[in-house]
Amino acid sequence: MLGWNESCIATHPSDFCVALAALDAVVEIEGKSGRREVALDELHRLPGDTPARENGLEPGDLIVAIRLPADAARFTGHQRYLKLRERTSFAFAVVSAAAALDIAHGRIRQARVALGGVAAKPWRARAAETVLAGMTPDEAAFRQAAEAALADARPSGDNAFKIELAKRIVVRALALAAAGTPDRLPALPASPFSSIPGAQHAA
Repeated sequence: MLGWNESCIATHPSDFCVALAALDAVVEIEGKSGRREVALDELHRLPGDTPARENGLEPGDLIVAIRLPADAARFTGHQRYLKLRERTSFAFAVVSAAAALDIAHGRIRQARVALGGVAAKPWRARAAETVLAGMTPDEAAFRQAAEAALADARPSGDNAFKIELAKRIVVRALALAAAGTPDRLPALPASPFSSIPGAQHAA
């Protein structure tokens, strides 16, 4: 839906990387020429003219660490990750969203939004973040942000429905983030970590 071309319409399958992209994670890489750091948002690639290259790793490179900047701590109280799957037993998301908000005095000071299942890399929705800055954290603001996040989306085949799904999951993730990060979240249904197999857990 985003950043694709005719040579590749694959989507990035990771959940973890979507949340890391939202929080400006940095990847430490050990390679033949020594250690270097790359922003996770730049590590993964869009197809462009080299669809076979999914990331910026070179032969012999090894990821040795992932680091969050100190600034990520400001979002601790208001963050959430949501994932929509076609069925519980499927690991990959149809669409997913990571949302993090820095709220003070009833206003959003900063926002972070990233999407999964929509592009060949975790998709950082910077246009949505710009929309949210200074706004009251309410549904109207979240809907406006969702529209901005998917403004450039276009279907690649029969997946136009995913654009609306992605908008809805952005709104929902932002609303849950605004309500506050819970102290503990239960495992997803069908997860090996779930205490009740197949149980439906509230988000």
